Amino acid sequence: MLLFCILYNFVVILLAIILLPVILIALAAVPKFRAGFFTKLGFYPAFNLDKNKQTIFFHAVSVGEVNAIEALVKKTRETFPEANIVLSTTTKTGQEIAHKKLEKTVNAITYFPFDFFFSVNAFLKAVRPDRIIIAETEIWPDFVYLANRKNIPVYIVNGRLSPNSYKGYKRFSFFFKPVLAQYRGIFMQTQGDVERILDVGAKPEITKCMGNLKFDIKPTLDNEQITQLAQSLKLNGARMIAAASTHKGEDEIILKVFKGLKQQFPDIKLLLAPRHPERYTKVTELLEQSGLSFGKRSNNDTFENNDVIMLDTMGELMKMFSVCCFAFIGGSFSSTGGHNPLEANIWGKPVLSGDCVFNFKDIYAFLTKTNAAKLSKTEEELKNDMYKLLNDKDFYCKACDDTHKIFEENSGAVDFVIDVLKNS
Repeated sequence: MLLFCILYNFVVILLAIILLPVILIALAAVPKFRAGFFTKLGFYPAFNLDKNKQTIFFHAVSVGEVNAIEALVKKTRETFPEANIVLSTTTKTGQEIAHKKLEKTVNAITYFPFDFFFSVNAFLKAVRPDRIIIAETEIWPDFVYLANRKNIPVYIVNGRLSPNSYKGYKRFSFFFKPVLAQYRGIFMQTQGDVERILDVGAKPEITKCMGNLKFDIKPTLDNEQITQLAQSLKLNGARMIAAASTHKGEDEIILKVFKGLKQQFPDIKLLLAPRHPERYTKVTELLEQSGLSFGKRSNNDTFENNDVIMLDTMGELMKMFSVCCFAFIGGSFSSTGGHNPLEANIWGKPVLSGDCVFNFKDIYAFLTKTNAAKLSKTEEELKNDMYKLLNDKDFYCKACDDTHKIFEENSGAVDFVIDVLKNS
């Protein structure tokens, strides 16, 4: 494995040198690339951690992974109240959500190092973790090798390997097999994920199906807080459709469908939440062209005199699902592969999506067996599916009930990981 890592570092550093002009341009032109750059290189601050206590380290790449492990991190704090808990992300938006949701739970939040020997060594020296939990299938050869050399157990939790991703991993199984052997445990979401990662080269004795942490998420607001949120938005009894994590091309679809439905259901409102902040300006232009009255959450606009509110703030989407009638989850009428529908389902709200949801294929397989979710193949079908939820009260109530049952039947992943931590 040492020779493997030496060759790996040689190739990675060589590529970094070759691509240096592109990297410098990207750093200068794109602010999000600059976020945490020098920290990731290995310039970590002195963390305020008690050296006499164990340190449990969690890594979550970005917003989705932070949301997925939120309940796990909080349960870890309850279970190990004296431990140091450190959380890292890779992206700037991940950092923002981590601070917003978990700053009071963990001892430190930082950036995950670039996968160079010197960067990883600097990180391990600064954090001194006793156990490492990596959310989803993040495989970094240097990181896991150096942690293993220091006898620090590294676990993949909530791992997933989609059929599409599996093809690429399988092609390079000669590369991944020795890396996967360095983990103390590889815990995947479904049995299908287990079978695929085993075929790539994971050891059977350390690879298990744990379920999905996302089924263990909990509502963050109580009934009184939900009522207060609806009042602050001045919904005044109107039914709000949440269009969440929309990508290029989907905003146009949603606005067109919403305008058509509003002619039949004058009381409906739309919360439009683009996935990427850099698209806010473009979506604003679409709203101006739509003929609909609209406001922005960043301006504290409400639905009192607006048909649409654009959610252009970070960290609020999850709670907004609590006051919607149902949700459309974006990334599903594009090649993106969809986003997590459970963040809406946890509030008892049905979900609609396009049919390109390969990133969450197994979750949708659960949901679409009931009325908790529906995949719409076309714009017209989406309009018809929304119409049914708005027009058929009995069908809508059944769909809401189905979402609750999904969570009752599939929870338990958090306790699985806590048991691992207790016994490691």
